[in-house]
Amino acid sequence: MAEDDWLNARFAEHQRHLQAVAYRMLGSRSEAEDAVQEAWARVSRADTGQVENPGGWLTTVVARVCLNMMEARRSRPEDAAGALPPEPAAPQGGVRPVGQAGPEDQALLADSVGVALMVVLDTLTPAERLAFVLHDIFAVSFGEIGRVIDRSPAAARQLASRARRRVQGAAEASDAARSAKREVVAAFLAAARGDDFQGLLDVLDPDAVAVGELHGAEAVASFFAGRARAAHLALVDGEPAAVWFHHGVPKAVIAFTVEDGRITRIATDTDADRLRALDIIVLPPGRKNRDER
Repeated sequence: MAEDDWLNARFAEHQRHLQAVAYRMLGSRSEAEDAVQEAWARVSRADTGQVENPGGWLTTVVARVCLNMMEARRSRPEDAAGALPPEPAAPQGGVRPVGQAGPEDQALLADSVGVALMVVLDTLTPAERLAFVLHDIFAVSFGEIGRVIDRSPAAARQLASRARRRVQGAAEASDAARSAKREVVAAFLAAARGDDFQGLLDVLDPDAVAVGELHGAEAVASFFAGRARAAHLALVDGEPAAVWFHHGVPKAVIAFTVEDGRITRIATDTDADRLRALDIIVLPPGRKNRDER
């Protein structure tokens, strides 16, 4: 095989991986595409005779391009805000019980940190971000990372460790907020099913709104008391919500806005097209749900 053909084949083979590396480093799909194109321009002019690990070699080339782009971005702070659009891969719609959630679901939930995670990553120095992304997400060795950033493996390890602590802090804060919201939504559903008017008032903000018709905690509580028996607690695109099914098909999603431990807004979506696009993970049902089924 001619050298050009070999290089074209190897680049095509690893292109999706290279795109993922660039996106995680840059936080922008358009910039990631530019980085991969620039990497191709560089490798197409390189001598590939000594390349033993094409995937690793291409990854380091993309990493160097991304490092240059991140350093250029930091020199133009007025452009930084435009480099942060949260663009995780859009989940495919579907319904899964939580018991079937695997590594891909954990990745989905991690991506639900969304803007918060991208903002945290953007506060890292280019070298910190590169070390964290390459090692923690793509399992690149510290030796290889050190060669990209012209530092020792020990220094690369230190950079990744420092970045990891900040990212984990953001993830833990997001997990805590999601867990607290799940408890509030679960308490609301339990009170609604049990016709517990006071229980509903306890989790509703005095100025709570149910979009379209109800204003104030008492009005909202009166409407939902004794209802929602067929609604299931679920994660909808990573957020705690309630879902009503008919013959196993989601027909309505009830979304909740929670502030300071109380529900301030309830919105119901019954649009079939939108519901089909949602990723729904049904959480373990309570006793009443099991009895009713």
